[in-house]
Amino acid sequence: METQADDVADPTAEAFCAEVAHWREVRGLSKRALAREMGFDPSYVSHVESGRHKPTEDFARRADEVLNAGKAIWRRWSEYDGARARSRSQAGPPAPRRPEQPYASGSAILVEHDEAVLEFDGSTYRLTMRRLLRNTGSDPITRYLIRIAVDRYPGEPERSNAHYREHPLTWDELALTAECQGEEMRWQAKHDRDAFKEVWLLFDNEHGRFPLYPGEATWIEYAYSVGADKWGHWFQRAVRLPTEHLAVRLDFPAALDPVVWGTETSMTAEAVPLRTAVGRKNVDDRRRFAWATDDPPLHARFRLEWRFRADPNEQQTKETR
Repeated sequence: METQADDVADPTAEAFCAEVAHWREVRGLSKRALAREMGFDPSYVSHVESGRHKPTEDFARRADEVLNAGKAIWRRWSEYDGARARSRSQAGPPAPRRPEQPYASGSAILVEHDEAVLEFDGSTYRLTMRRLLRNTGSDPITRYLIRIAVDRYPGEPERSNAHYREHPLTWDELALTAECQGEEMRWQAKHDRDAFKEVWLLFDNEHGRFPLYPGEATWIEYAYSVGADKWGHWFQRAVRLPTEHLAVRLDFPAALDPVVWGTETSMTAEAVPLRTAVGRKNVDDRRRFAWATDDPPLHARFRLEWRFRADPNEQQTKETR
């Protein structure tokens, strides 16, 4: 039986769940793989992330240690535990629960084409995502969930966490825009963290609504910007919905002499090199890298990383470490 304390603490519980999901994805682990590393039943991690089970102190400690989150997960647990303790001494009606399922029960989305273009001008990254979505379910789809996650210092979680606490991502700098076949899409923040955002793109605007009905397909496009001081030298594509074609293009200044490589992680295997090579060509003063795959496995993660060999700032950073 759930108590009023549990209800009041729901926002901090959601924040904890989002933090675990963020670090699990950054580390390229499936829920099953994380459960195995933590010594829990495979279904338990899924239930905690979805909010069906309340997080425990033991779970928080193990998750933070296994995911090498630099105490970020533990801080979220402390906030949650503190909210529960405060609520026990307060009277009042329970906070209304928010739905846990991202889409209606009769919804089913197929991504027929997923294309990411990441451009860098020397100081700012601008990511543009284009997706062709098809509704294969029985209910209209009125919103679509996207995630924005950055990690300036991969492999150094405490350093990254400290960096984003002092320099968090802001909505103003992201300058998020979204459209559906020429129609502007409104958006609503679902989770707002220092280095991690979840956003609902809504199939409506001030002029009306345009749901994606069963059997129909539509293109959506969204874009946002992140400064080089907050975007690490990596970009990851996680296959969360059935996808027929996945493509990534990186567009960098040729003067920086960039080199790119990539890895693939599945639910059953550790990271391995991409099965196909990343293409490369020079166009005027730009160097463009392209990679694509068809029918990627669900829950697979493809990570592209790069280095700017002619960047004096990067060389200086290495020397000062």
